[in-house]
Amino acid sequence: MKKFSYALVIILVCVLVFSLSGLTAERLTAYVSLDEEIARAVLSAFQKQTGIQVDWVRLSTGEAAARIEAEKQNPQASIWLGGVGLNHIEAKNNGLTTPYTSPNAKNVPPQFKDPDNYWCGLYAGALCFVYNTEILKELNLPAPKSWADLIKPIYKGHIQMASPQTSGTAYNVITTIVFLYNRNETLAFEYLKELDKNISQYTKSGSAPGRAAAIGETAIGLGYSHDQVKLIAQGYPLEIAFPQEGTGFEVASMSLIKGGPQLETAKKLYDWMLTDEAAKILADNYLSGLIGHPLVGKKRFDHQNIIGDHQL
Repeated sequence: MKKFSYALVIILVCVLVFSLSGLTAERLTAYVSLDEEIARAVLSAFQKQTGIQVDWVRLSTGEAAARIEAEKQNPQASIWLGGVGLNHIEAKNNGLTTPYTSPNAKNVPPQFKDPDNYWCGLYAGALCFVYNTEILKELNLPAPKSWADLIKPIYKGHIQMASPQTSGTAYNVITTIVFLYNRNETLAFEYLKELDKNISQYTKSGSAPGRAAAIGETAIGLGYSHDQVKLIAQGYPLEIAFPQEGTGFEVASMSLIKGGPQLETAKKLYDWMLTDEAAKILADNYLSGLIGHPLVGKKRFDHQNIIGDHQL
């Protein structure tokens, strides 16, 4: 009888151990650079459908890239979800991510995914100006319509943008200016010095300037249009302008982190993010308000017209 009892206890312990191991295998740690509200919606739907528990940390694009770099000898997460594609390209070049060919990636056009399958795009978003119409009225200021407008002295202290040290959005602003100046970095950085005179605050994340404009902390913010559409839908007195000279855009992407502790589980999230269900969540929250909103202007900068009397 004793032998039977001991055997039964051992069997129960083994069952419990294997059960707990199974539960552990279906947990996933992710770094997420999507908007926090969108991340919650997407990951909640994934967890509900798959039963996989996702422990996620929301980081701006620059913060996520820096953390992955710092942890490269001992990765703590297995997937990086969202964030400007330029940083995913940099992570690939620095050996921080690992390739994966998702069966669902066949539906993604080749220009929106890495040819070596290190990253895959989720959506594209255009840079824009967002401004609080009530604040501009109080200040008796016109709405900015061009990059040239942003460095006019009348906007001194009334603009916010993200910091290039932490934000992929800000990095995209810089690269956009460089390209619009036909890759003349000297002229581009002269422009950025003038713009700096009008900046009241450099924020940590790319979506923060839009939120600041929404609540009246600043008159004008620089950011991605899909972030502003959400705020407008919530009733804030905001309007969007796409700069007349042309604008840059991001391809928000995802990558698997090299050496991540749960890579096989991370592949399940990677695959799921390329399904119709995930795409609908992103579209409903990010993109629906942009349908039919035209981008205007494709001309190059005229340096004299932009800097004008404030030429360095």
